[in-house]
Amino acid sequence: MLQLTNITKSFGSLQVLKGISLTIGDSEVVSIVGPSGAGKTTLLQIMGTLDTADSGSVIIDGTDISKLKSNKLARFRNQHIGFVFQFHQLLPEFTAVENIMIPAMIAGKSQRQARQRAMELLDMMNLSDRASHKPAELSGGEKQRVAVARALINNPSVIMADEPSGSLDSKNKAELHQLFFDLRDQLHCTFVIVTHDEQLATLTDRTIHLKDGEVVDIDDAVPVTDVAPSPDTIPTSDAALSPDASDAALSSDTVLPLDSHDE
Repeated sequence: MLQLTNITKSFGSLQVLKGISLTIGDSEVVSIVGPSGAGKTTLLQIMGTLDTADSGSVIIDGTDISKLKSNKLARFRNQHIGFVFQFHQLLPEFTAVENIMIPAMIAGKSQRQARQRAMELLDMMNLSDRASHKPAELSGGEKQRVAVARALINNPSVIMADEPSGSLDSKNKAELHQLFFDLRDQLHCTFVIVTHDEQLATLTDRTIHLKDGEVVDIDDAVPVTDVAPSPDTIPTSDAALSPDASDAALSSDTVLPLDSHDE
């Protein structure tokens, strides 16, 4: 469902990616690891349409995204890709349910449709009773789960995650990691996760090792069902989504006004 062929990327005279080719399958959970400066985040941003490669192709669900013009690319991103970054980037003036609704409304859903799906996701995250609370009234873990729900609102085929558990303690990390696998099983979406967390990397279906802009190894892991039994609770972690990811999380340059009435 996601195919990269000979991806290169340079910043000035520095070549960051050097002809990377990968295929990632439907409902696969894949981690990308490597030392700082290996090109992990740059690769993730190119896969997520947030940046463009100098050469090569990225095909998602049969669509070559390098051939899409900006408006069609933004629409494709909104409908097919969800993002989970290190900082949540919830909009402070909107409630939890409204933050989740925004990408759906950008996609053309009515307020009624968007609110119904957002409430379903809040229920999945055990946050139904927090729907009307604004971010300042939520704990760090609650904000993280709202942000994950926002990434899922348009039923994307792939979730791109950049260090999603970087700020968590061991218990909350394990719970968040299990949530990703549970969501994969329930919603049948693919997860591509950049991480420095060795525990998470060992749980994923495959681990892609980058070094100096090249793939140097790909490991198959023990099936997650054998090593990570589901916890009884949804995580209450303090993880967040990235500071420069507001547009990515919303998958649009436009924020639509919301009121308290359904259409």
